[in-house]
Amino acid sequence: MRRFLVLAHRVPAQGTFTLNDLAGGGGRMDEIARTVSTAFTLSNDLRRDTEVTVLFTAGGPEQARRIDLVGARLRYLNPDERSTAALLKNALTRAAEFPREFESSPGLRVAPVDPLAALGEFVTRPGAIWLTEAGAPIATWRGPPDEVAAVVSDPYDPTPAEAERLTQSGVPRVSVGPRSLRTSQVVDAVHRELDLRSASATDSTRA
Repeated sequence: MRRFLVLAHRVPAQGTFTLNDLAGGGGRMDEIARTVSTAFTLSNDLRRDTEVTVLFTAGGPEQARRIDLVGARLRYLNPDERSTAALLKNALTRAAEFPREFESSPGLRVAPVDPLAALGEFVTRPGAIWLTEAGAPIATWRGPPDEVAAVVSDPYDPTPAEAERLTQSGVPRVSVGPRSLRTSQVVDAVHRELDLRSASATDSTRA
């Protein structure tokens, strides 16, 4: 299973933004939507072996929300960022009316969350890594075959509290390259690395 946890720091967690201003008033919801789309979409299909959790933390812990997307059940996800942003916005808006976890659409759950607790729990999963420019090259990372639980931040650095939680967990720091990339590009690079490893393992088995 490939799992990604995305830290979204400035997207209004109550869904109070317009689809016409995703990069500004949406707190970079454009990049969050692009990341979700990149994590799941293939040319003519979805990656069913992938799950994405987005932690929306703007407004403080009381307003924080988590959205979990499960590839095996996911529907209504299109490759364009606007429709993906609309799917996430709808979930956040409805969550403001329900103080409990619920399924907003097939394969998409939304709930209130303690962000630091959720982060701490996520990095206990098999293959947990922290994707950061200061990490070791991903080519040198030796995790479980085709298993990853990767933490990646939006265009803004993790908060001091998030960085401290990640550091205390001892999770390996991994980099996908020497340049500062968009969040969606980082996720794409991880998929590519695992796709290549999977293909290589398959070829070795056939040989």
